[in-house]
Amino acid sequence: MKSIIITGGAGFIGSHVVRLFVNKYPEYRIINVDKLTYAGNLANLKDIEDKPNYRFVKADICDFDTMYALMQEEHVTGIIHLAAESHVDRSIKDPFTFARTNVMGTLSLLQAAKLYWEAQPEKYEGKRFYHISTDEVYGALEMTHPEGITPPFSTQASSEHHEAYGKDFFVETTKYNPHSPYSASKASSDHFVRAFHDTYGMPTIVTNCSNNYGPYQFPEKLIPLFINNIRHRKPLPVYGKGENVRDWLYVEDHARAIDLIYHQGTIAETYNIGGFNEWKNIDIIKVVINTVDRLLGREEGEDMNLITYVTDRAGHDMRYAIDSRKLQAELGWEPSLQFEEGIEKTVRWYLDNQEWMDNITSGEYEKYYDDMYKNR
Repeated sequence: MKSIIITGGAGFIGSHVVRLFVNKYPEYRIINVDKLTYAGNLANLKDIEDKPNYRFVKADICDFDTMYALMQEEHVTGIIHLAAESHVDRSIKDPFTFARTNVMGTLSLLQAAKLYWEAQPEKYEGKRFYHISTDEVYGALEMTHPEGITPPFSTQASSEHHEAYGKDFFVETTKYNPHSPYSASKASSDHFVRAFHDTYGMPTIVTNCSNNYGPYQFPEKLIPLFINNIRHRKPLPVYGKGENVRDWLYVEDHARAIDLIYHQGTIAETYNIGGFNEWKNIDIIKVVINTVDRLLGREEGEDMNLITYVTDRAGHDMRYAIDSRKLQAELGWEPSLQFEEGIEKTVRWYLDNQEWMDNITSGEYEKYYDDMYKNR
């Protein structure tokens, strides 16, 4: 039996990966390691929490002794590392927390895996350390076509759409140039992962992904925050003029990519995962407003007046755009949803799961899980 630790498995992307692996691979043992900070929520996994091949462990990845003991106890053969502090605004206010979790936490996992795997007779054979990172480590791209394409438009990887805002894209060999404490911490963790392969021969893989959206995302991020604010008719704070461009990927497509890369990706390689799906923030906000209004039975566009422009974020990168053609060519992956379909599914989910959202925004779930696991 393969025994795989998935870190950050109670978070947004992590919960989708845990669910996919638990359901798809009943012969695997999946150990979800999560500290259950503000963004971790076991309610994200209620549908699989009683599965016989699933175990949850509340732990801090920075606790090396606990990580090493867990490796030994569970005879771990693989690690899929998603646990991270990920909100740029929080990193600007508190860079130390990001350095601790994202850098030292990754190093703790790497060293625990190294010591455990090197002590086995087969050593690194059949093992894998898969580190999930971000496109933000690459810095920013110029907008050579600032007007882009007026939405709505097809999000298939057509040449027209792929060059909507510029001809430059992040590829796997793009030089790192992080601009925020968050992206700097992720860049450092990426370098440590690659160094453990180059120095010790550890079988590592790194992927860098674009912005994800979909169910179970913590509502400090743009799309769920705005869905909730529109529902309650609260202001929608937009940085600057909303001209910043991001590449968006539906979270279940990311989980499928992680599954494919974990099993078939080449050791020591880097793969970029993106949606070929660039949108200006202001355009995506207008689509979300129209969709929420329509599904709530309001006049479409009725809540456009909630848009409130605020002072731009410090060091706010203008454009990110991922080139996923290596992943497509080598492993056959591509996004399954067009953006309009993905947004429709996403908005419907949040509106249909208002109790989940209300618990998140009230903080009730934090107290519940603190009480539930404080003695474990």
